[in-house]
Amino acid sequence: MTTERVYLFKRFERFWHWSQAALVIALLITGFRIHGVISGFDVETGIRVHMYAAWALMALWAFAIFWHFTTGEWRQYIPTLDRAVAVARFYAWGIFLGEAHPYHPTPEHKQNALQRLAYLWVKILINPMIWISGLALLFMALNWTTLESARPFGVSLQTLAWAHTIAAYMMATFFVLHIYLATTGATPLAHIKAMITGWELNEQ
Repeated sequence: MTTERVYLFKRFERFWHWSQAALVIALLITGFRIHGVISGFDVETGIRVHMYAAWALMALWAFAIFWHFTTGEWRQYIPTLDRAVAVARFYAWGIFLGEAHPYHPTPEHKQNALQRLAYLWVKILINPMIWISGLALLFMALNWTTLESARPFGVSLQTLAWAHTIAAYMMATFFVLHIYLATTGATPLAHIKAMITGWELNEQ
């Protein structure tokens, strides 16, 4: 088995990826603190950092959306079933048998079928669920006198809070799986190094 170096990730992609990761981690940690799942700092600080990180992430996403559409990179996320079964089989047991990955990314097609489907799930369900519920909760909190009676989008405060929490746990699940799959390259750190340097190792 041989490996081939391919330049996949441009500088902005790498900046966007790591900045987004840092902000998501900050949001998860502060969100868990607000809910009392963890301790270590006061709730007021958690709420403040949570809001700042949320606004920063929205600004980052705005730049990322602009970049993806102006460069044509948005096409990387169009869902496909090409070799989806082979990739699923590899992750299920082929990887444990030492088999080579059935998909070799290229600059034109960086994501395999399962990655595209996973990112589609994040973009059309998890992200909108987080941001709609989160923004509604934020703007409700700006007027505490009507907080209990406010019903943005026709739903209650409790329903919004549950939707935000469920979406956050879905994001946390995706985050953990993302980290695990990042260790399944030619070497355990190959994908992580690729997102630092831009160069990916393809097994041949």
